[in-house]
Amino acid sequence: MPGMDTSSITDTISDFERRRAKYKPVAAALVELYGVPQWRKDTPPVDELVNCILSQNTNDTNRDRGYDALKARYPTWQDVVDAPTDELIDTIRVAGLANQKGPRIQEVLRIIQAEQGDYNIDFLNDLPLDEAKAWLTSLPGVGPKTAAIVLCFAFGRPAFPVDTHVHRVSRRIGFLPNNTSADKAHPIMEAIVPPDDYYAFHINLIQHGRSICHARNPLCERCPLTEYCDYYQGLTP
Repeated sequence: MPGMDTSSITDTISDFERRRAKYKPVAAALVELYGVPQWRKDTPPVDELVNCILSQNTNDTNRDRGYDALKARYPTWQDVVDAPTDELIDTIRVAGLANQKGPRIQEVLRIIQAEQGDYNIDFLNDLPLDEAKAWLTSLPGVGPKTAAIVLCFAFGRPAFPVDTHVHRVSRRIGFLPNNTSADKAHPIMEAIVPPDDYYAFHINLIQHGRSICHARNPLCERCPLTEYCDYYQGLTP
């Protein structure tokens, strides 16, 4: 659904205005709980990209352990590219799916170096957002979530990442139709949430998913969103 505009989303998503109307009260309640996260650039863009690849199909702890091991063993991205693939796989094994992620990271770095002459993707900040997303998702193993995380977290650009927590909480509240996949959720959430709020709302939805709206046994009795939540109201299974 890349490039889908708001009007086409409105036409294809059932009861879209009802879903969008949830945003203001839900965002306000989450701010009361967790505050307003402030974006700051603390990770270089290529680091963010590699970190995102490592994060696929694993938890944050194992992602961080894999990333720390990679950075400790290989001081530069050229060292990662030059490393024997089996050695790289062994280095990041704790992150899970290392047999896929090791070669994928090397290939992504090779593409960046070949196209840019360096291990640098700062040029994405100067591209129109759709073009930046398209370039990132053309890389092997990079989907809409990884592209949105890189653009939002590394550049502060208005892309809305939908990770496991965001996907779950957004479906339960009713921003998303219950059968919406995570990949197809990105443009829907971008149509619902004001662009200036993407980063803060994304972070607060993640925090809510970790603290209260658990995958199993959500703590509805502690949740301030029940008035707006389709799951709690019994409108979604």
